[in-house]
Amino acid sequence: MKLHKIVLLAVACTWAMGAAAQWQWIDKDGRKVFSDRPPPQDIPEKNMLKQPGFGGPRVTTPAAAAPAAAAAPATAAASGAAAAPAAPASAAAASGKDKELEKRKAEAEAAEAAKKKAEDDKVAKAKAENCTRAREAKALMDSGTPLRQTTAQGERVFLDEAQRAAETKRINAVIAADCKR
Repeated sequence: MKLHKIVLLAVACTWAMGAAAQWQWIDKDGRKVFSDRPPPQDIPEKNMLKQPGFGGPRVTTPAAAAPAAAAAPATAAASGAAAAPAAPASAAAASGKDKELEKRKAEAEAAEAAKKKAEDDKVAKAKAENCTRAREAKALMDSGTPLRQTTAQGERVFLDEAQRAAETKRINAVIAADCKR
């Protein structure tokens, strides 16, 4: 029975070791990523926060990299030369993505502006037509000629002074609203 508990404890401990084999890095968008798989190739070494190793997780920080650089200056110079082209490549990939995003955003804004302009043009055209008709009606009202109106029953009746004043008031309101210069 005791051997069974020891084996179970050993299995539990080794199972937990798998959780320690985690990679940590900062992606292109600045978010911290945790994974059991290594990061993509376009992630620069400086963005690697933690990677698994045989003696436990190996943390790569600038402080840990400094003694290694002092111990092997030729290696550091070679890795520095290799890291320098990698950074612009990842920056170009990120800026390419940013340029694509900016392009899409600009296209969406242009489409929205075109839609708004078309709607504004439609409203302006309707107001211009209303203004023209209202001015023609006002000229007819001001001419003093007797005006007829058709009732709901289809009868034609002449407008009296009260109806003529009400119609003139309505026409003036339309002109004030639609004929702004």
